[in-house]
Amino acid sequence: MTDQGRDRLRELLDAVLDEDNRTLDDMAGGAYSSPFHFSRQLSRDAGEPPVAMRRRVMLERAAWQIAGGSSVTEAAFAAGYDSVEGFSRAYARAFGHPPSHPAAHHWLPAPNGIHFHPPMSLWVDSAEAERPGAGSASEVTALLVHHDLDDVRDLLDVVKGLPEEEYRRVRLPGSMPLPWDGPDESVAQVMTHLVHTREIWLASIEGADLPDLSADDADDPVELARRHDEVAPRWLAIVRDVERRGAWGDRLVDALCDPPESFVLGSVLAHVLTFSAHRRQLVRLMLAGTGAAGDLPDPDPITWLRRRTGGLA
Repeated sequence: MTDQGRDRLRELLDAVLDEDNRTLDDMAGGAYSSPFHFSRQLSRDAGEPPVAMRRRVMLERAAWQIAGGSSVTEAAFAAGYDSVEGFSRAYARAFGHPPSHPAAHHWLPAPNGIHFHPPMSLWVDSAEAERPGAGSASEVTALLVHHDLDDVRDLLDVVKGLPEEEYRRVRLPGSMPLPWDGPDESVAQVMTHLVHTREIWLASIEGADLPDLSADDADDPVELARRHDEVAPRWLAIVRDVERRGAWGDRLVDALCDPPESFVLGSVLAHVLTFSAHRRQLVRLMLAGTGAAGDLPDPDPITWLRRRTGGLA
């Protein structure tokens, strides 16, 4: 391509996606700009911070490569990840399933319509790009769900280090946000509800059997972390599928309830997010003043998003 007709935004995009530009400093240098001005201009003109855009487009390319027969390892390192494990976590968060299951479509939600187009190009979806705010509702939904799942996982990492007696000690006698769900008086009870809630709702939505919650280790923090890692991408996939179909007004008749009850899917998601946020704060309240308090992650979605995007959100 010649320089004729090139504009500044295209040059910024080229700098973001250049194979050699893996950091913000690299990108800004490739565009002959300072990191601050580079990030500000691209965020303003494309509606997406450069680090977040590169990560998303590289994941789209990786999904296309895996669907075409590339190994997960090859795709991971081509996307700039230092480990297959880190790539697999990022892929599962983005697509709702692990990379061992090829994506049906390699595009991810984008605020600007900019996507990877094989073999080495970009595609701008006019339906996303020409409508100001197009896709914004789905982006907010995805952000809320991602933050919720990540914060639960971070809390599990902290409580795994608690002594057994501290993990199970009653700290808030009488605490029961949902009477039909049982007490939330200890860290163990709250963390168990945080994980099992999604398993139960997924069973209802998918028409599957209720998960086994009776095992002796069902509330063990290591086991809860394992179960969370299994259910999180499935929960995200369900949310994305409902969003894609515009089906938030659909009703679920839950035969697992006795007697069966009817639920609007949008209200189910609101219910899960509302009480998950409450319970995540309960855990923080219970751990205040303990040795684990200093390890608790910042619960603010603003701080969380800045961590995910390299401080650019």
